[in-house]
Amino acid sequence: MVTTVILGMLCMHLLCFCVMFLLISTRLNGKKMGMEVFALGNLLLGLAYILQLLGGPAGWGLVSVINHTMTLCAPVAYVIGALRFFDRPTSVWRPLLTLAASYTAAQVLVQFTLGNEARYAMLAGACAALFLAMTVAVLYARQNVAKHLRVEMVVFAVLIGGICILNAAKLGMILSGGLEALDLNTRFQRTFYIYMSFLGTVLPPSVVWLVLRRLNEELRTMATHDPLTLLLNRRGLMDGLEAHFRSRTAGPIYLLIVDIDHFKSINDTHGHKMGDLVICHVAQLLKANARQGDLICRLGGEEFVIVSMDTDKTGALQLAERTRAAIEHSEVSGGNPMRPVRCTVTIGVSDNFTSTEALDSSMQQADAALYRGKASGRNRVEWVNAQ
Repeated sequence: MVTTVILGMLCMHLLCFCVMFLLISTRLNGKKMGMEVFALGNLLLGLAYILQLLGGPAGWGLVSVINHTMTLCAPVAYVIGALRFFDRPTSVWRPLLTLAASYTAAQVLVQFTLGNEARYAMLAGACAALFLAMTVAVLYARQNVAKHLRVEMVVFAVLIGGICILNAAKLGMILSGGLEALDLNTRFQRTFYIYMSFLGTVLPPSVVWLVLRRLNEELRTMATHDPLTLLLNRRGLMDGLEAHFRSRTAGPIYLLIVDIDHFKSINDTHGHKMGDLVICHVAQLLKANARQGDLICRLGGEEFVIVSMDTDKTGALQLAERTRAAIEHSEVSGGNPMRPVRCTVTIGVSDNFTSTEALDSSMQQADAALYRGKASGRNRVEWVNAQ
């Protein structure tokens, strides 16, 4: 009786969170982060447990077959939802329908060749193997796609590993004691569904928390990055400089202002769409030629900033010249492939500085050098103290 009440409460939890996940997915404006698939997983598992309550003791029948299939498909839906959360677009219905058809056929085959006990053992073994694979995948994700969620991934791995262990134990009990091990009144089944209820209470809010954290990170990115080029904006540049100078080993840095030559003429001749392509093209070349750790920022319009870290005057000038030459010898493909657009840049380089507070004066230095380069014919690099 106690286990039946626990299982009924678990069904309510799963179905309520299914509705919540669906509501959240409708508010995410296209980027659903897998929430609608998590809702599907909760629905499948909730319905499976309802069928288990209605079906009575372990036995052979249509309700039992559907219950087993839904029980196995539910964690697969969670896996697909997790892939979508980490921006790995994955089909939903094809793998789930394929799995459902295959596992249903396997149940019929096992039932009529090995018997009912083997069919239940197959479900426990399949679930144990699936959750073991999920545990390994979560630990792998911790080292790759979810490096910023290391602690959370460890917690998820431990919780999923617990389900794996319980299903492996259930498999052993079925093989050694038969279907009596599945009686809801046994201590093991009570423990199993208490643990599942714990997961049903803890994991859905954890998923919601991860979604909120992801949205918060995206808002922070929007606040510190230029939407067209995805380079840092001025606020992002300030944050990067502050982080650099907080380090005890922070050395002096140099600032380069990069300005696209005759950009208004490009806009007037080829249109603003081509102008945006030129800006994005230059941004890509700036990233390609800068060193790892350098800060790259779009100030606005056709003007960019590179902050060169851990270098000297020679290194800063070499970076500026390498960047200028790369842009000069590149082409921007546009509406007319027979007439690609070419552009050049003028670059002003400041003296070194050692604090965030010196940024404005360094920008003034680089800006003065930039305009001297413009006056001298453009497509050149100018040092602030050049005579």
